[in-house]
Amino acid sequence: MNEIIFQIEEAAEGGFTARALGHSIVTEAESLEDLRECVRDAVRCHFDEGTGPKVIRLHFVRDEVLAA
Repeated sequence: MNEIIFQIEEAAEGGFTARALGHSIVTEAESLEDLRECVRDAVRCHFDEGTGPKVIRLHFVRDEVLAA
């Protein structure tokens, strides 16, 4: 596996939630810096040594509401 993609969303109560696409990996953190470390840690825990991805891609999703 070369790459794993995480969808990043801002949590309603603050902080961020990261969900891996195609894998059952979810993690949360209060800051982006902490989130990056939590994602790396979650990937290390999910995959056996030497079988994990070489690249972790973070895809940020953000909703914006405009008044009509």
